[in-house]
Amino acid sequence: MSVLLLRLAGPLQAWGDASRFSRRMTRREPTKSGILGMLASAQGRRRTDPIEDLLTLRFGVRTDQPGRILRDFQTARTLDGTKSMPLSERYYITDGVFVAGVEGDDELIEGLGRAVQSPQFPLYLGRRSCVPSRPVFAGIEYKQLEQVLTHTPWQASEWFQAQYRRQGRGGVYRCQMSIDYSGEQSLLDPGSAIERTRDEPLSWDPRRREYGWREVLHSSVEVACSSGDDVRLTQHDPWREL
Repeated sequence: MSVLLLRLAGPLQAWGDASRFSRRMTRREPTKSGILGMLASAQGRRRTDPIEDLLTLRFGVRTDQPGRILRDFQTARTLDGTKSMPLSERYYITDGVFVAGVEGDDELIEGLGRAVQSPQFPLYLGRRSCVPSRPVFAGIEYKQLEQVLTHTPWQASEWFQAQYRRQGRGGVYRCQMSIDYSGEQSLLDPGSAIERTRDEPLSWDPRRREYGWREVLHSSVEVACSSGDDVRLTQHDPWREL
């Protein structure tokens, strides 16, 4: 088994799992349906194509920089200006940085890694308007998913790391982590909690979209902070890397 690592950073991200009608919400971290959709897009799959092989993947995500929730109130009219379109509220994560991992058979993971580095369709962070500010591909590790998410270096932005160090909070940062529950809760800290969420994609066919339930283990993990020699304090600018 191996793990494909994805670095998810950008000015805006949106990972909905229960949006309805004109109110488009986002979770605080990437969803499994959103990440599998990104991988399917990288491979050039259509919405009606089979996804059974992707459903074998085990998913986990670590929050390296939580960001903030932004509410966008949208109005629109027809081109001739005679009719108003429905008002909508859309929520986004601003300045978030996440490390996501999918675990599966070596051949499948290696194929997905090649696709992410040379995608057939553009990759975006939940919605088409949310473009990544860094390369999404972060490597392939031949270890268990828990080990990879625990030992991957902190991926927060330079300004966030420098700000954290200046606050004198110590040499580690405590990241929140969500991972498909496998029954091995003892491997993680005693404060772990299990949640059931409906973001397991069964079909993306527009005529019959289906999502299943999965159990998610929420925990936390400590990652080492930079010593400061290679991180400089910069003025916060979410658009700088674009």
